[in-house]
Amino acid sequence: MEKLQKLEKLYEGKAKKLYKTDVENVLWVEYLNQATAGNGVKKEQIEGKGRLNNKITAAIFEELNYRGISSHFIKSISENEQLVRAMKMFPLEIIMRNVAAGSFAKRYGLEEGTKLSHPVLEYCLKDDSLADPFINDDDLTAMNLVTREQLDIISAKTREINKVLSDMFAQCDVLLVDFKIEMGETADGVILLADEITPDTCRLWNLRNGENGQIEHLDKDLFRRDLGSIIPAYEDILERITKLNAKHSQL
Repeated sequence: MEKLQKLEKLYEGKAKKLYKTDVENVLWVEYLNQATAGNGVKKEQIEGKGRLNNKITAAIFEELNYRGISSHFIKSISENEQLVRAMKMFPLEIIMRNVAAGSFAKRYGLEEGTKLSHPVLEYCLKDDSLADPFINDDDLTAMNLVTREQLDIISAKTREINKVLSDMFAQCDVLLVDFKIEMGETADGVILLADEITPDTCRLWNLRNGENGQIEHLDKDLFRRDLGSIIPAYEDILERITKLNAKHSQL
């Protein structure tokens, strides 16, 4: 990929831009400094966010690969850019919850921090104009957005990812409360983890802080709830994951 060139822009979202390249089935991703919440209602430019999310995603995908979870990630190419495999993306936000928090806690009147008896898998239709509504299995298959077989694979992979991510973060003294991922299908029909995994897309609580059982957020809730700057928290997560990567590289 030495002669790889960035070509036309394919997509611009809240946190990333996606470009074609001159290499077949390879895309160029640029992470942005923009932070949003409330389906884009709250918006702010935060210096350094794009760099951190690029590095965190790369470090997490590398760690997942070490643990047997494949993704679209190829490699980082700059502080805020990476190369990924081209995918036909499913129009889904795939959500896994281990602890009641956020909209789930509000929906069911649960105290935030209530541990669930088993992980809960949810789907939302990825459509900003509809505010990403909740959608169930029958809805998805009835509208031919996915087949039943694809949904079975997505479900199994998500539950496996949850186990691996939960263990990975636990080794970093972090509780994985919940997360949102996306998946796609390669040209040869393989379903893979895609998009990103960052504190933008996960709720991460610090397990090193035991003072009065108070929650210390290491994620975008700091921005959503005006609790403080996200940058120190994201730097903390990057440092912890990087140290975990380093342990494996020495084996």
